[in-house]
Amino acid sequence: MHHQEIFKNNMGYGINNEFVACIQACQSCVLDCEVCLAAMIGQDSSNDCPLCCYECVEICLQCARALTRNSRFVKEYCGLCAKVCGWCAEQCAKHNMDHCQRCADSCLVCVEECRKIAL
Repeated sequence: MHHQEIFKNNMGYGINNEFVACIQACQSCVLDCEVCLAAMIGQDSSNDCPLCCYECVEICLQCARALTRNSRFVKEYCGLCAKVCGWCAEQCAKHNMDHCQRCADSCLVCVEECRKIAL
């Protein structure tokens, strides 16, 4: 069964089907940012990583919640989420560690999905 179908079958009640991919992207981004954040604690960084990961987790959680409840402000949440995730992707992509690269990749997927709704 496809990941999106599982989400829809288990949690799809009341959720706008157009939002499912974005909610999933936000959730994946939260997990990858948390891993990156935890791995970077105490590490030297020449940029805004891991601070960006913290910011990214917060907005992705809020965005997923707004999408789930079909908030009247979903476009605004998604617009801000795309902006924060884009910043985080830039910062983490500059580090060679696997966790930073995974975080950056996840952030870029989230940017893409959020922009589809924000526009």
